Amino acid sequence: MPRGSYLHLDGHGGGPVAVEEFSCAAGPAGWRYASVLRDPSGGAELGRVDVTLDGGGRQVRVELLAGGWRLRGGVAGPQTVWLRSAVDGGEPAEQATTASGLTGRSPAFLIATARRLRLTPGGRARTRLVLITEPALGVLEVDENWSLLGISTHSTDTGPLPVARYDVTDLATGDTRAVHLAGDVVVATPTIELTELHTPPSL
Repeated sequence: MPRGSYLHLDGHGGGPVAVEEFSCAAGPAGWRYASVLRDPSGGAELGRVDVTLDGGGRQVRVELLAGGWRLRGGVAGPQTVWLRSAVDGGEPAEQATTASGLTGRSPAFLIATARRLRLTPGGRARTRLVLITEPALGVLEVDENWSLLGISTHSTDTGPLPVARYDVTDLATGDTRAVHLAGDVVVATPTIELTELHTPPSL
């Protein structure tokens, strides 16, 4: 069961904005990821992420906590459904749209999308996702193009480690970011650094 920490970096200045302590595990029914986000300077809790996928990579349960808000959602047929509410009460608001799943700043969502698309080297696919913004857990629909450029093998203390290189393009802005995945662990993106890994990725 992979366990470790990611450092989230500001997309403009590159400074640290959050530390995400995570664990994830594959099982007979799919895959689950859970994490706590903390302030990089004081360690105060900023939020939580919990994502469960089925065997086909579909998001069957997603829950996020941040900024006094809770968002629960998942995929039902061709639609992504979510419920947003204040942690301290209030009437929840349910929404739905045609999309392949939820996405956000957590590495969990990159792994979830890669697992659902199941690309082979040289393959590409377009996908519509519901982007969750923080800290208010607002949403925005985005269209992305994913391309799997290739898989390279790196030597480690526990044996060869295959690392997949994706290019992910926001089709509204044309911005492309490189995403490096080793199984169910994100090795690096322009705004995420893997700083600790206590157990090897699940391949």
